[in-house]
Amino acid sequence: MDPNLPAALPELLYIHDPLCGWCYGMSPIINRLQADFTGRISVSVLCGGMVRGADAGPIAGSWAYIKNALGDVEGATGVQFGAAFKALGEAGTYQYDSEPPSRAIVAFRQITQDPARAVVFAHAVQTALFRDGLDLNNAATYEALLVPFGVESAEFQRQWAAPETARAAQQEFAAVARIGVQGFPTTVLRLGEQGYVLARGYQPYEQLRSGLEQLLREEAGG
Repeated sequence: MDPNLPAALPELLYIHDPLCGWCYGMSPIINRLQADFTGRISVSVLCGGMVRGADAGPIAGSWAYIKNALGDVEGATGVQFGAAFKALGEAGTYQYDSEPPSRAIVAFRQITQDPARAVVFAHAVQTALFRDGLDLNNAATYEALLVPFGVESAEFQRQWAAPETARAAQQEFAAVARIGVQGFPTTVLRLGEQGYVLARGYQPYEQLRSGLEQLLREEAGG
């Protein structure tokens, strides 16, 4: 290793799915950690492909389960599911498929080459669905989400529709499966070649921050 190059920061991997309600509650926690640990860790978001292939289909098939979980998520995390999303669920026809919004996050990351901003964008994608009831399968939905990041819509649309982006999303799903993640969200701290699971499922900020501090102290030999 070149001694003149800065050492890589420990990397916090936030493994989520855009259609995961508990991830919608966890994403603000990850955004806060990213801000509070600036310069100490890098943060990346990975998409797990929770609902895809034969499992994808009209939301009516899973709405009873989702609806029953909404109150638990709101109570534990403080996020709110909007009336527009609940109406979408009750209507039952919305195509529930993780691939299109995951592909949007991959496209954003490829364009910006900025994993930290991709974490923020990923939460914006979740908010568009769970608060605003917008269609994540429709390319036009992402136009307003891109504005705060200064990403040109036409460039995003090209990237989102490109076959290589779809392949990259599938490869990301496969990579998440290979490391043994069985539920979302999962938070992992990568220190060199080692990975340490910080949380399986939702975890409040103070608990996650404390665990992260402990791992960083141990890595530093303190």
